[in-house]
Amino acid sequence: MVRLGVIVVETRFLREAIRLSIEKMSLNEGGPFGAVVAKDDRIVGVGWNRVTAEACPDPTAHAEIVAIRDACSRLNTFELKGCVIYASCQPCPMCLAAIHWARIEQIYFAASREDAAAAGFDDAHIADALALEMPQQPLPIRQALRDEAAVAFQAWQQKTDRTQY
Repeated sequence: MVRLGVIVVETRFLREAIRLSIEKMSLNEGGPFGAVVAKDDRIVGVGWNRVTAEACPDPTAHAEIVAIRDACSRLNTFELKGCVIYASCQPCPMCLAAIHWARIEQIYFAASREDAAAAGFDDAHIADALALEMPQQPLPIRQALRDEAAVAFQAWQQKTDRTQY
């Protein structure tokens, strides 16, 4: 354990994320990123970058996403309340959003966004774009058929057997 002021970091979980990043990258199973999800002092999900590792490449198969999917599968839930995620590197905007959606309660990471950028994994353009209003974003985003799409939300609100999330 490392104490940072009043914060205690479970370094064994962070070291496991780092170990996964190195091992799986060395085996050509993806890029140099690893993550673990922990709950009640035990690992409940593991993941490593698998963007290029599968027969069907997947740009969303980042270590944190894979670890979240694994934890959700093992715990049979879509909410990871009470969980902490440990990542070998600072989560990208996509992973950070997924961590929020999973309701993970805390994030610890080792390498910084700048460290990743220096190794060729620069996501600054994504974070910068997300900070802009839609008309100013570099990727054209246009809305159409809003009224037609709203029907699904109206039906959802009236559905009595829905699972709220």
